[in-house]
Formats: sequence, structure tokens, C-alpha cells
Amino acid sequence: MKKVILSVAIIAAIGLTSCKNGTKKEVEPTTTEVSKEIAMTDLSFGVRGNCGMCKSTIEKAAKGVEGVASAHWNVDKKKIDVSFDSTKTDAITIHNAIAASGYDTEKVDGDLEAYDGLPGCCKYDHDMAMNQSVDNKDEDHSGHDH
Repeated sequence: MKKVILSVAIIAAIGLTSCKNGTKKEVEPTTTEVSKEIAMTDLSFGVRGNCGMCKSTIEKAAKGVEGVASAHWNVDKKKIDVSFDSTKTDAITIHNAIAASGYDTEKVDGDLEAYDGLPGCCKYDHDMAMNQSVDNKDEDHSGHDH
């Protein structure tokens, strides 16, 4: 009788152990790469300004807009080249940010209060041509101490 009980106990233990191992699944962490498509847009438009300090302020204003990857303002051509994620911002938002810093763009006039706060060399002619295709030989005021 002891042999029968011992045999049943061993078979039951083996059965439970194999069932336990069979239902236990080892879960390995998986990494799923999510492809985020970024809709980058390149844009060029005119911005009035005079010097290296203008360049710094204009570029900083544009880069301050969420989604703007790069902004480069050409002092001679009075033109900014901007690259931005069009799922996060749009052209008019960038125009508005630059205008808020005191500079006229092709679509938005600069904020007059901000313009009044600009250094003297940054006070541009409000009738100045923008987005010029020919290099203009304006004075470069980037070496000034302000």
C-alpha cells in the first residue's frame, strides 16, 4: 500500500510540476520601433534688419518656435531660411514670432514696442527691400560693442 501511495504521490508531483512548467511562459521584453514620420518643411522669406545683432535676434526668435529645426538669416539678402516640422508649427507662427521681436517680415509687421527697444544699429528702414536676390553691400555692424 505504501508503494501505491508513494507512486501516486510521485506521479502527481511530476504531473503538477510539468503542468506548472507548461503554463509558465517566460515573457521577454520586446522593443517595438515606432516610426515617427516628421514632415520637415523648408521655407525662405524676407525679414528686415541691418546687422549681426539683428541676425542673432531674428534667428533666436525663429528657433524659439516649437518645431523649428534651423533658422539662418542672411544679412545682405534680408532673407531667412527656416526648416521646421510642419506637424508642430506653420509659417505664420514663425512670421509672428519674428515680428514679436521687433522685425518686419514679408507677411507681418514688427511689434513697434519691441522695435523701439532694439539697439540703434538695428533700427532698420521700414521701406527696406526684403528677400533680395542680389547681394547688397550693407554695413556689417556685428563688430559693434552693444
